Amino acid sequence: MNPLAPLPPQGQPPTKPRGILRPTFSQGHFEHHRQLPTSTALAGLVEHYWHVRWDLRGLPAQAQATLPHPNVHLVVEQGQARIHGVHHGRFVRELAGLDQVFGIKFKAGGFYPFFRQPVSVLLNQSLDVTACFGLAGADLAAQVVAGAGFEAMCAAAEAFLLRHLPAADAQVARVSSLLARIAQETDIVSVDDVQAISGLNKRGLQRLFQKYVGVGPKWVIQRYRLHEAIAQVQAGKALSWTALALELGYFDQAHFVRDFRQLVGMAPGEYEKSLSLG
Repeated sequence: MNPLAPLPPQGQPPTKPRGILRPTFSQGHFEHHRQLPTSTALAGLVEHYWHVRWDLRGLPAQAQATLPHPNVHLVVEQGQARIHGVHHGRFVRELAGLDQVFGIKFKAGGFYPFFRQPVSVLLNQSLDVTACFGLAGADLAAQVVAGAGFEAMCAAAEAFLLRHLPAADAQVARVSSLLARIAQETDIVSVDDVQAISGLNKRGLQRLFQKYVGVGPKWVIQRYRLHEAIAQVQAGKALSWTALALELGYFDQAHFVRDFRQLVGMAPGEYEKSLSLG
């Protein structure tokens, strides 16, 4: 398979990927493609399939950093398939040479029906695919990589998931709806706000998130707000950091800058300048 062959545009998610701190490279070639599941049986469980590939042959290795989402991923790379839980901090990967990675991003809550254990046990961890799918998962990496292009890789992954389709779980839709509202409605800024829209008390809400998402609602709110901040910086908007902090629900600019620096590795203004430098 040619890892730099053209990819089909069909079935792509409607929004741009968020959380990639350096969307483009100053040298070499880097691509990131996504595709929605085609089966309606998986639509409530899988966010999308994704594929990154790069060609840095003859060039220095480059670090790619992401600010992960509250989602579990099944990742195929270097002949292995592993399940990655939610990652608390910045995830940094050094890219070199010519290579590719394929993944399945499960919807928030969508991996629990396959796993049948609290997703919180996967926090900052990864497991071999067989830990969830048994020996049936041993050949998944080979099946995916054998696909002649991204569309075929998605088809192989989808066929695998359909063979292991779990029983319906009404809580998955509930969790997915809550996470979508937190992501889209920037006036949701506290756990109390999530309680109000969920109808659950604080203890029940925490249990639901630990079981299905893997992290608590406060973490999810903060992560989505920082994703929004990064997206606005990358869009090249003229920003007032104080106004943006308040818009995202922070008490003041200092708290916003502290969280931004802790996760991104630099203050918002430094990050903005780094993007302009390429």
